[in-house]
Amino acid sequence: MKNPAPAERRAPLKNAILIAGPTASGKSRLALALAERSGGRIVNADSMQVYATLERITARPDRAARDRAPHHLYGHVDPARAYSTGAWLRDVAALVDRFGVDGAPFIFVGGTGLYFRALEGGLSDMPDIPAAVRRRWRDRLAREGSAALHDELAARDPASAARLAPADGQRIVRALEIFDHTGRPIGDWQARRAPAIVEPDTLRRFVLEVDRATLTRRIDARFDDMMASGALEEVSALVARDLDPDLPAMKAIGVPELSAALAGATTLEDAVSRAKTATRRYAKRQATWFRNQLDSSWTKIAPDVRVDRIFTPPI
Repeated sequence: MKNPAPAERRAPLKNAILIAGPTASGKSRLALALAERSGGRIVNADSMQVYATLERITARPDRAARDRAPHHLYGHVDPARAYSTGAWLRDVAALVDRFGVDGAPFIFVGGTGLYFRALEGGLSDMPDIPAAVRRRWRDRLAREGSAALHDELAARDPASAARLAPADGQRIVRALEIFDHTGRPIGDWQARRAPAIVEPDTLRRFVLEVDRATLTRRIDARFDDMMASGALEEVSALVARDLDPDLPAMKAIGVPELSAALAGATTLEDAVSRAKTATRRYAKRQATWFRNQLDSSWTKIAPDVRVDRIFTPPI
């Protein structure tokens, strides 16, 4: 792979709308209402909703919603692939190249904070690493231990090795796999900033805030709906593929829990209970991240806000 070149520059997308918030807070419903009012396109900004097979277990918009407005980057990634923020950003750039000229606003909606940061040029432009390369280094970590791989990193990329403790196996492996695949130190890639895709001066940012009791009720009711509409069958189909358990899709909330029930390691009732608990904990982490990472340019709104109160067409 060639040395990293400067990230491609394109005219930033105007009049984009960002909708963030914890899971089950009503983001998709609001995005659909905004799309219908504005004639806009909805773009997924949730790192689990990108995966094929997992439609119900990740609460992707259903067919009825997709028929009411254009939806993009939902279910387009095979679960056998470890999809990255960089890959998502490149997919977004391709959408902008294809549809950005028609004037319809892009409505980015989801709960993955790094995706929103990437849109505004806030992340390094890191390369995607082939699964075989990732697997090789993770296998070596399991066999040889982090100290041995730290020694190897010191021989290949001394600057990165000097920044990492010999016990920090995950970061050591990350640095090694990047050097292995690209021939360049991870520091070279970290210094490259991906360009902003959205224009900040015309950007509208909204973050949904829901009180904890209401969010808990929503989470529990939604998971019950997932189970009634085929979530267990989805997980069964995923398990049948015998994929690497370390793949992101295999860690989607509900997948490990329902997999355990399918394997007979627990009851279905217990699996559902544990999945609901995991979802509540995840929502709490999301809310904390948004509270600490999103600045005052983000408007806090309630899930039942009237669309005409937060959106008027740009002049």
